[in-house]
Amino acid sequence: MTKNFIFLICLLVSFKCAGQQQVPLNEKHYLDSLQQTLQKKIPDSSRANTNFLLVEYWKFKDTLKSKAYLEAGTVAAKNDRYLNALVLFYKGQYYFNWNKPKASDAFKKAEEALSHFSTKKAYAKRAASWYNYALMNIDKMGYSFITKITMEKAIPIAEKTGDPKVVAYYYTQLATILMNNYQFSKAISYNEKAIGLLEKKGPASTDLLFAYLSGVSIYCYNNKAGKAQVLLGKAQQLLKQYPSSLNYPLYYYNESLYYCTIQAFDKALSSIDKGIILAKKYNQKQLYQQFFFRRYDVYQQQKEYSKARQILLDIVKEGTLTAKSNDRAAIYYELAKMSDKLRDYKAAYGWLSKYSKTSDSINSDQTKVKINELEARYSSAKNQQKIQALQSENKQAQLDARNDRLYKLVLGLGCLFLILLLAFVLLTARSRRKLAQQREINYRQQLSEMERKQELKITKAMLEGEELERERVARDLHDGLGGMLSGVKIGLSGWTDTQPGISDNKDLHRIISQLDTSVTELRRIARNMVPDTLLKFGLEIALKDLCEFYMRDGLRITSEMFGIQKNIAMNVQLNIYRIVQELISNAVKHANADNLILQCSQNESTIFITFEDNGIGFEMESLKDKKGMGLDNLRNRIAFLQGKFEVHSSPGEGTSIDIELKTSIDE
Repeated sequence: MTKNFIFLICLLVSFKCAGQQQVPLNEKHYLDSLQQTLQKKIPDSSRANTNFLLVEYWKFKDTLKSKAYLEAGTVAAKNDRYLNALVLFYKGQYYFNWNKPKASDAFKKAEEALSHFSTKKAYAKRAASWYNYALMNIDKMGYSFITKITMEKAIPIAEKTGDPKVVAYYYTQLATILMNNYQFSKAISYNEKAIGLLEKKGPASTDLLFAYLSGVSIYCYNNKAGKAQVLLGKAQQLLKQYPSSLNYPLYYYNESLYYCTIQAFDKALSSIDKGIILAKKYNQKQLYQQFFFRRYDVYQQQKEYSKARQILLDIVKEGTLTAKSNDRAAIYYELAKMSDKLRDYKAAYGWLSKYSKTSDSINSDQTKVKINELEARYSSAKNQQKIQALQSENKQAQLDARNDRLYKLVLGLGCLFLILLLAFVLLTARSRRKLAQQREINYRQQLSEMERKQELKITKAMLEGEELERERVARDLHDGLGGMLSGVKIGLSGWTDTQPGISDNKDLHRIISQLDTSVTELRRIARNMVPDTLLKFGLEIALKDLCEFYMRDGLRITSEMFGIQKNIAMNVQLNIYRIVQELISNAVKHANADNLILQCSQNESTIFITFEDNGIGFEMESLKDKKGMGLDNLRNRIAFLQGKFEVHSSPGEGTSIDIELKTSIDE
């Protein structure tokens, strides 16, 4: 009795292994990576998935954090059907450790929602939903239920992923189930399959660690300590690089199981003490109580019956391991046995009575189940007889009804022919009317298209004329007036050198300095009018150079470019450059901003521009009636590039502008 009881109680640890987070062994790096990802500007789908992974990570350690990440992931999921199915799955993960009914309900709903998707990720989550659902109901439904779910649902769906690591995970769980049924040879076979797959496809994974530790349990219960020692060593090698891993309690449990198997009881107690500290730290309640039961096993084998009985009393008081009636009856039996060893016959009799009552209750429940099954069979037989009688009565009624239907069918076909003829006439008339309407719509669309093309040509001509005029003025300024001012400066400087005593004249130096400043300002104006950097190096370099040109003390501009191609037509590049130039100029002149952010990215033939400033902002209503040269130019250029833009602003909150442009425009 004792041996079987210890074996069954300890199996709970193997099943709880499935509830551990499937996170890399390097947990600190994994956690830091996820938290850093959330600090970046990422798509909503990536933000939702990152929050979901953090829900699972914190579900044992800190339920408040787990809930916060679940809520954030739910918000990021928005109206995405797949992400909302994942919300249900990770809601089950959040409830996993402390509310089994809610977790069970969430996993069942998640499986139903995920069944509409046929991706590898969806299959993996469906398999996990089924298995976790069975795990949440194991106390109520028994091991036969989780066996059925694992073999008929979880493994077949996992195989659809085509990922050996996912399949291997459920092989490990099936091996544990087979061990529970004392089928050690089959359990070893499936566990070795899992290890073989994971050592090739996931050599440093958490799943491989679980497979090693599951193998340790199987070999220990099958009295093959040598093979258990080999797998325990491999598990230790995986874990030694990560001293803060939350998988250490499970490792120490299996280590203590191995030491008990070889009767190295002092080493077993040492492993138990280490495991108790870590299981409490990581909030692993079930495993925490399992360590105490393992300590009981050591004490009773060492014949320290007083210590052994006290541990059992503490287990009964705590209640985790006595939740199921089978386990509760077995613990009462062990308490009776320990009391008998201590010659406390009164207590032994009391515990034996509790054991007897609990066992009778279990047998009564089983009897009720059998009675219910017999009643169901009897009711089914009676119902079958009634069905046969009704079928006989219905045959004659069906024959009568068949003749009646034949008459009505002939009459109905005649009516149907007349109705179809009328419908044909009506549909023909309606079709002609629709055809005439469609022709009119087509003519209007063609006219609208011609008008749009004409407007596009006019806009193009205006913009090209503007750029040509800019180029002409810039050339005249640079080559003509710029050259003249430079000549004046050089002549004046040369004359100063020939006039003794005049070189110390402050007014003369001020005039030369003003000439120098004028030449610099003239060149700046010419440079703005014709961006040489754009012509020589392309759009990405030109935009970065433009941002650097505007930066000064008290004004910071951050520019980010992603995937800007160099094969964009030059007139398109020039218009994009002018748009960004206008955005920066407006922010500097009107917004009183000291921090600007420019992001430009390209996806195939579409350019996305996001521009933000921390300036004074404005009321969005004022934008409707606002007119001006700069704003009109901005609208014309965006319309020319067949784009669209949105402005978001409020007083004191800065301004954000999102622009979408086409690099290939219709002529």
